[in-house]
Amino acid sequence: MANIEFFLNGNPRQCHVAPDTSILTLLREHLGITGTKEGCASGDCGACTVAIADPDAPTPAYISINACITPAHQLQGKSLMTVEGLELNGQLHPAQAAMVECHGSQCGFCTPGVVMSLFTLHESRTETSEPPTSEQLEAALSGNLCRCTGYRPIRDAALQMQSLAQPSALWHEASLPVLSAQPPVAPDDNAECFFYQPASLEDLTHVRARYPDARLIAGGTDLWLEATQQLTPLNQLIDITGVKALSVIETAQLEGQEGWWIGAGVTYSQLEPLLNAHFPAFAHLLHRLGSRQIRNRGTLGGNIANASPIGDTPPVLLALGAVVELASIDQTRQLSLEDFFLDYKRTALAASEVVSRVFIPRLDEHVKCHVWKLSKRREDDISAVLGAFTYRLENERLRDVRIAFGGMAAIPKRALKAEQALEGQLITADGFRQAQAALSKDFSPMDDVRGSARYRQQAAANLIERLYLTLSSPGQEVMLHAYAH
Repeated sequence: MANIEFFLNGNPRQCHVAPDTSILTLLREHLGITGTKEGCASGDCGACTVAIADPDAPTPAYISINACITPAHQLQGKSLMTVEGLELNGQLHPAQAAMVECHGSQCGFCTPGVVMSLFTLHESRTETSEPPTSEQLEAALSGNLCRCTGYRPIRDAALQMQSLAQPSALWHEASLPVLSAQPPVAPDDNAECFFYQPASLEDLTHVRARYPDARLIAGGTDLWLEATQQLTPLNQLIDITGVKALSVIETAQLEGQEGWWIGAGVTYSQLEPLLNAHFPAFAHLLHRLGSRQIRNRGTLGGNIANASPIGDTPPVLLALGAVVELASIDQTRQLSLEDFFLDYKRTALAASEVVSRVFIPRLDEHVKCHVWKLSKRREDDISAVLGAFTYRLENERLRDVRIAFGGMAAIPKRALKAEQALEGQLITADGFRQAQAALSKDFSPMDDVRGSARYRQQAAANLIERLYLTLSSPGQEVMLHAYAH
C-alpha cells in the first residue's frame, strides 16, 4: 500500500489503499462519497463518471473519466471533482440547474454521471461559444447510458446550461493549497504488492527489467476489467502516465519518410487534433472508439500492446505503414507494426521491454484512406470487423494498395492476397470481385459472440464492395457514416 495525496472537491485528502483500488472504490468504500454510482464496472454505462484535472498543468482543465476502471493511485497530485462538489453555498452548477429545469432525471441512477459529463462540457466552453452541436453533444454524452430513455430532456439541459448564471466555485479557484511533492519510492526487490509511477523512461525500463511480470498500466480501460469482471488481483502495477517522454507528439523523419512519433502514453483525446488535421478517416473512427470518458483515458500504445484482434487502431496503423519502437535498459529497437503482432495476444515485445512510441508516416497528398467499423451498436462498442484501406490512383489504376482488418484473425492483419488482386488494376467490378475472393486465402475468421466466421467473411467482402462503390462514385457517399447529421 502507498499514500495518495490529491484534491477532492477542492479539499486536500490523503489516503492509503491497495494498488488495485479504483477511484470508485476509494470514493464509496473508503471515503463515504456515494453520489458516484457503479453501474457496469466496465466503463460502459457512465454512472460512475467523475472529472479530473492536473492543477500543475499549464492550462488546467477537467476531463471526464470512468471512476470504476481508473486506479485511485493515479490521483496523486490531481484534482478530483464529484457530483457532491458542484454546488456552492446552495447554488447549483449550471449543469445541475439545467437538469432540474429540463426534468433530465428520471430514476436518478445515471444522473450523477450525466451531470459530471455536462460539467466537463460546460467547463470546456466560453461565454462566447455557440450552443454545442449535435456532434459535440453526442461526443460528450455517448458514454452515459440512461435506461429510462430520458435522452431528450438531457439534451435540452445540455443546450440550456450555457445560458444559466454560474457561481464563482471551487473548480475555478487557482489558489488550491500546495501538496507535498513526494517523489515516488521504487518498490523493494522482493515487493509482492506495489503501485509505482516512474518519472522517466530510464526509470521505467529499469523497474520493468526488475519486475517483468508486473502489469503496465496507462489508461487501464482494458486491464482494469480483469479486476472488476474477473476479480483478478492486480498486485504489482507500473504506471507509465508519469513518464513525460511517453506523452509527446513530435514531427520527425524515419528512413527519409516524414511523419510523427506518437508517445505510447498519448491518449486518444490528445491525438484528435493531429488526426483531424492529417488523417480525417482515422479521426472519424475515434468518434466510435469508446466514449469520451474512454478516449480521455485510453492510449495508442496500450491499444497496440494489448494485441487484441479486435482493437480499433491497429488495422488503421497497419494500413498506414506504422512503425513501433520498443525500449529496454540495453537498447531501443524499431520494427514495422505487422512484425509486432505474432499470434493471439502474443507480440514481439520482450519481457524487459516497453512500447515507447509509434511512428505514423505522413500520407502523400495523392494517397486516400478509408476506415470502416462494423459493430452491434453505434456508440461505445467493440468491433466485429474493422477494415482500413489506403491507395492512390495513377492513370486510373490502383497503386500502393494496403488493406488491413481487425476481427478476421487472431491478430490485426493485412489482407495481402486481396491487395495483390487490386494492385495495378483498373476500377472494375471484376477486379474487386477477385479481391473479395482472395479474402478466403487471407483469413479464416473466428466465431464468437460478436459474429460468426461466415458473417465476418461476408462483412469483410462487403467492405471491399463499399470501397469499389466509393471509387466508382467519387464525391458521393455510398453509405451513411455512423455519425451522419
